[in-house]
Amino acid sequence: MPALNEAPQKRRGSAPPREASPRHFLTGEELTGDELTALLGRAAALKAGRGERAGAEALAGRSIALFFEFPSTRTRVSFGVGVAELGAQPVLLRADELQLGRGETIADTARVLSGYLHGIVIRSSSHETLAEFAGAAAIPVINGLTPLHHPCQALADLLTLRERFGELDGLTVAYVGDGNNVARSLAIAGRIAGVEVRVATPPGYELEPGLAALDTNDPREAAAGADALYTDVWVSMGERDAERKRADLGPYQLNEELLGLAAERAIALHCLPAHPGEEITAGALYGPRSAVWDQAENRLHAQKALLELLIQLRREPKARTPGRP
Repeated sequence: MPALNEAPQKRRGSAPPREASPRHFLTGEELTGDELTALLGRAAALKAGRGERAGAEALAGRSIALFFEFPSTRTRVSFGVGVAELGAQPVLLRADELQLGRGETIADTARVLSGYLHGIVIRSSSHETLAEFAGAAAIPVINGLTPLHHPCQALADLLTLRERFGELDGLTVAYVGDGNNVARSLAIAGRIAGVEVRVATPPGYELEPGLAALDTNDPREAAAGADALYTDVWVSMGERDAERKRADLGPYQLNEELLGLAAERAIALHCLPAHPGEEITAGALYGPRSAVWDQAENRLHAQKALLELLIQLRREPKARTPGRP
């Protein structure tokens, strides 16, 4: 993975040197431990200085697209506000507004948009589509959510833990429920940050072996002594066999009993939207141990720091001299 300040390679001939390959954020594995630490520190500073318009000129003159294949509340609004607060122009796109729906390839769309934009956030129903777009793009591509990964959510999760507990290294987070994109991204980010992520799922709902620090089918084992308990919705939009999933996941509810097994200081987390009475009780969601609303707000601040990291320091393409190739 190239460094942000890596100089572009010289090319033979009279054509000007090309920009270094863009930095993408597709799974969360793209960040080093030092970069993640610095990003979270910057996010905290942007949050603290929001009233004084901290970072207001960081991306001045830039245009960043927000491309959504399906509805979104937190991702769309937090990125739209974040882009604007950094001084850039947000460009909202939908699949039915582009030629993608009439036969233009993903790669060609990426090439065209790379000539207009300085970065793009994509929320897609296919991780393969996101990866294909990034493979052809000459600008940073940020994963706003795919079925496999939700890395921007994991950044907000870590920022929330940092606010509550100070140092991240050595913390324990127990995720209970479906081993989905949120659990996967939490496990990846936790490994980089030094957070022990335990994942408790029913049989058949597990993450890939070895991704989490602990894989178990026992939610009580995962929750024991944990600093935070985390869950997500059991049934997402368009999923089939919803009733079977609810039955399978019933014993994995984040509730007061489970919180009682965690550390005395433990907090409850949920990436939202929530369904009180299903994956989480109202007492856990709205009670004194809930950090859910800080977690939701922290999407804005963590993503602003990410945008700065990926886009602010990118070299602008050199203008071609008229009459030269």
